Amino acid sequence: MLPFIRSDLAQFTAYKPHPSSNSVEPVGIQLDRLDTNESPYDLPPEIKEKLAWTFRQIIESNRYPDGGYETLKEAIAQYVNESAKYSSCAVTTANISVGNGSDELIRSLLIATCLRGEGSVLVANPTFSMYAILAQTLSIPVVSVGRNESNFEIDLKAAESALEETKNPPIRVVFIVHPNSPTANCLTAAELIWLKSLPEEILVVIDEAYFEFSQTTLVGELPQHPNWVVLRTFSKAFRLAAMRVGYCVGHPDAISILEKVRLPYNLPRFSITAALIALQNHQLLLSSIPETLSERSQLIAALSPHPALEITGSETNFIYLRLKPNALQSTEVALKSLNQTLKNEGTLIRLLPGGLRITIGTPTENTRTLKRLQIALANLEY
Repeated sequence: MLPFIRSDLAQFTAYKPHPSSNSVEPVGIQLDRLDTNESPYDLPPEIKEKLAWTFRQIIESNRYPDGGYETLKEAIAQYVNESAKYSSCAVTTANISVGNGSDELIRSLLIATCLRGEGSVLVANPTFSMYAILAQTLSIPVVSVGRNESNFEIDLKAAESALEETKNPPIRVVFIVHPNSPTANCLTAAELIWLKSLPEEILVVIDEAYFEFSQTTLVGELPQHPNWVVLRTFSKAFRLAAMRVGYCVGHPDAISILEKVRLPYNLPRFSITAALIALQNHQLLLSSIPETLSERSQLIAALSPHPALEITGSETNFIYLRLKPNALQSTEVALKSLNQTLKNEGTLIRLLPGGLRITIGTPTENTRTLKRLQIALANLEY
């Protein structure tokens, strides 16, 4: 470690964008990329043409982008109102902040709440890893609780105990994914009641990255809960993972604080343009979702009968597989073997400590993946 670097950073491992890749080499385009929950479909040619025309004719590369993002915020507010079946003016630009992906918004929320030893964060594992990673890079303590092993519901008793016992510093932020990644389940009624019971001095961050697949949102609860914010992204159903655009919906007071800590010009002009065009064409872009949901159901139906697998329902564009305990081989060793076998055959999936997460791809990709997985399972000493 260089002497001027914080000593605690020596314990961290940098986030690996494509965990299935074991080298610095780019992942081969010939592989089925089912490891990062992206859409398997690129933008339609007509939208790419519009983006190209805009870059050639409208965007001035030597000028900074619109740093207030008012036009984009207006379009997002309209979409949020439509998606929540709100009146046209329920969510306005005052309720919206945009970020370079949801990651930047998560980091801004942490900066606004927990720095200088003022707060800890609570997560329920397994869940999206970046909450803890970003908190740790800011020297913010992370308190973890577990989930029910059968339905992945948060251990609410453990969460309540954590809130009561964590004093120095107290828990200031609770991160929730709805539906959760990697387990693909939505919040239960009991979990929602618990969230509503949390005091206003605790910020509740509800990550709805997979809203377009679940069609379940808590945006309608925001007026009653000024300590709640909802995160969404253009990286999944909107097919804009390369553009890195996320947004936050919340109380105007919370949004104004996010605007204070946001870096200036945090979105490139091309990303702003892409998000605007995506919203203008959202019915076209989201028209692939029924196929994804159908493919998901078929994959679950084909794999569920296998005696070694445990598969729960999914409200997202991915499924989560676990292996049943077996005396012949440890679960973790078997999972690593399956993951490596699929990679060798040309399918990248996400290996996690407790299971495998498989993104739903195109019908052709899913057919190949199912065949490869069935063969790998048949050859597994398990």
